[in-house]
Amino acid sequence: MTSKYRRMLAFGWALTLAAGAASESAGQDLMFVSIGASARPPIGWVEFCVDHPIECKVTTSAPRDVVLSNKAWTDLARINKWVNENVKPMTDMDHWGVVEKWSYPDDGYGDCEDYALLKRRMLIEAGWPREALLMTVVREKNGNGHAVLTVKTDKGEFILDNQEERILLWSETSYRFVKRQSQSDPNRWVSLGDPRPTIATASSR
Repeated sequence: MTSKYRRMLAFGWALTLAAGAASESAGQDLMFVSIGASARPPIGWVEFCVDHPIECKVTTSAPRDVVLSNKAWTDLARINKWVNENVKPMTDMDHWGVVEKWSYPDDGYGDCEDYALLKRRMLIEAGWPREALLMTVVREKNGNGHAVLTVKTDKGEFILDNQEERILLWSETSYRFVKRQSQSDPNRWVSLGDPRPTIATASSR
């Protein structure tokens, strides 16, 4: 790891602590998205489970949030950066000849949900709890659907995104949050609400 990258991680961690403190003072509603009623799993996830049944045959478990230590943040940033730099963007139509297919980008190509799936797998392999790593569906400003990975921590919910090199608190993104996996069961999805008075834009920090 280069000294420049170490400085970047340290700077990112310091900003994250500051953001967490600011969010906490503003209220818990900025740290954690609102959970609503049950939602239908995306067809991409359903078909992913058909292709990867072992990964989806899990028992219900208690929700777990990650304690966001300095080391945890460093690991998170490292994996997020590696996936974003090593996977090349390609639409499902160009890749597989279908409109929608969730898969691991093991051949080096994928779209948004494939980036998120790989980050999720790598973090689980690194010892992170599955219950804190949630596939999430959002809407961009133009209304297009998009997938990201939500990481639930004691300092808020952070978003790993192939379209953004920074790891942002969910409320710092410009997305409208639609639904995501339940913490207790990845095959059960829940709708999401947004306590922000207006959809904020990503910070310039």
